[in-house]
Order: sequence, then structure tokens, then C-alpha cells
Amino acid sequence: MLAAVLHEPQKLLIDELDAPQPQPGQVQIRVRAGGICGSDLSYYFKGKSGDFAVREPFVLGHEVAGEIAALGEGVSDLRVGQRVAVNPGLNCGTCRYCVKGMPNHCLNMRFMGSASTFPHMQGMFRQFIAVDARQCVAVPEGLDFAMASMAEPLAVALHALRLAGSLVGAKVLLVGCGPIGCILLAVARRAGAHHLVAVDLADKALQMAATLGADETVLANDQTRIDKWSQQRGTFDVVLEASGSPAGLDTALRAARAGGTVIQVGNLPAGHSPVPANLVMAKELRYQGSFRFTDEYAVAAEELGAHKIDLRPLMTHAFPLEEANRAFEVAHDRKLSMKVHLHFD
Repeated sequence: MLAAVLHEPQKLLIDELDAPQPQPGQVQIRVRAGGICGSDLSYYFKGKSGDFAVREPFVLGHEVAGEIAALGEGVSDLRVGQRVAVNPGLNCGTCRYCVKGMPNHCLNMRFMGSASTFPHMQGMFRQFIAVDARQCVAVPEGLDFAMASMAEPLAVALHALRLAGSLVGAKVLLVGCGPIGCILLAVARRAGAHHLVAVDLADKALQMAATLGADETVLANDQTRIDKWSQQRGTFDVVLEASGSPAGLDTALRAARAGGTVIQVGNLPAGHSPVPANLVMAKELRYQGSFRFTDEYAVAAEELGAHKIDLRPLMTHAFPLEEANRAFEVAHDRKLSMKVHLHFD
């Protein structure tokens, strides 16, 4: 089978690998589509994502959907040919975080396409994968594979907004309108946010935010307007920080009203980030991190399968696996693209 293997930054080779066979309790999946995530881009261009550095040839990708090609022994609730979205994370179920209902912090997590452990947990940008049956969520036959692969970023957004609490009637600021940010915005609109404001460095990203429901869009260099948000101890009930930049976090903490909530969704650079942390104390802010997702993955796949949320405007480009390097270059150009997919036909 063919796989997109990162050998060094900006050197992604289409290598021939052995197709994995399903073990008991597993299924073999023919991957049909996969989305390029911000962490994939970071691995591709920098050789690391946050604190996780690539130390061996590494198959990228953790947002995929496909069809079941073979069943391992003991699998009875899935069938060959069935369309599924694939949860990239497999938690152990027995460590202290799993038993507390926090499987995203599993001490023995196997998260495909992550360099957080060594040897790395290889990713899913390959023609075939073998995963535990419990990682698969069946989707309707008519659901596009690329759309089904959007279950992973949608799950990230659902988890973040679950942590934010009720948004009904809330004034919400989104900082950073990349794919995750725009999905956060779409979910926040559906969750009852009263007024949604989006800020970003790029005009194209703000146009997408408006398409997905932003009431106002603001360029990040409009400092006069942004400074007004910090007056009278802040403006927004909830701020969703999705830029992953210290400057974005600075804006988020200053713009949140006293007693408000800031949810950190963006992956900040490795090491220490300079932020006005005293604002958390002085305004009694709730500054909450959001990491991956828990049971939201199945919910996300079901939402997409039922067409309850439309993420098609985000899906701007698609490339065959053989053009993976070109796909990554396009995905990195925020003036050109939003969500870029690879297809494995």
C-alpha cells in the first residue's frame, strides 16, 4: 500500500508499506479521504507540533474516513463495505484518567498521527489502516468520505464548547478563524450564542467566518477597535482562543469581561508564552484549556451523518495522495485555502 511518510520537514514521500492486517477485535479500513490538520502542517513544516517532535519516519494524518475492508476475529457489529469515520484515539480504559471519565488524558493513549510517544503512533494518511472496532463510527452510505472525516475537528469544537458551558444569549469572541476556529463558530451559533465576533489576520478567513455565522468580523491589526473590548473590565462572556498565538491569547484575556470564560483551543508554541496572566486574577476569569475530545467524536459523526451542521464551505481543496506535498503547501496558504483533503481512490 501507499502512505504519506514524513522523513524530514517539507520532505513527505509516498512510500510503499505493508498493509496492516486486523488482529482480534480490530478491523481493516480502506482509507478514502483525510483532512489536513494544523498539527499535520506543523509537523510538515517544523518537524514538531507544540512539544511533540518527530524522531523517526512518520505517517501523518488523524482525520480520516473510509470503508471496512476486513473484519478481525470477534467483530460482529460492523460489516465489510460499511462506511465509517475513524476516531484516531484509543484510550486504555483502565488508568486513573480513563476511570474518571477523562479518556483524552489517558496515560496509555494511542493517538494515531501523534509524535507524543516514541516509537510514534503512525498516522492514517495511507491506503489501509487496522484499528480497534470501537474506534469506528458508522456513517450513512450517502455521506461523502471527506465530510465524514470532518468528525474529528468537529469533535474538537464540541468538546471545547462543552467546557465553555451554556452559550445561550452569550456574547462570544472567536480569536483565530482557521478551520478549527470556523467550526467553533458554527457550533457556537447553533448552541445559542447571541452575538458572535470573529478576529483574524486574514481577510479570507474572516470571509469564511461571516459565511458560517459571525455577526461581526475584525482584522487583527485594527488595534483601535480591539482596544475598546478591554474597556470597562472587558466585553465578552466567552472567548474562544483558536489562533494558538501569544498575541491571540493576549487579546482573549483582555477582551473577556470580568467573571467571563476564556477557552484555550489553539496549540501555543512550545515552551513559555508571554501572557498578561494577572488579568486572570484581576478579572476573576475562568481560563480553561481544551484538549482533543472524549465521547464527542461519535456525536460529531452522527451530526454530520444527519446533516445537522454544514461544514461544506470550509472544504476548499482536495488532492490525490500522490500530490500530498502540494496539498500541504496549499493548506499552509491561508490566502488560498481553508480545509484541504487528501483522497485515496
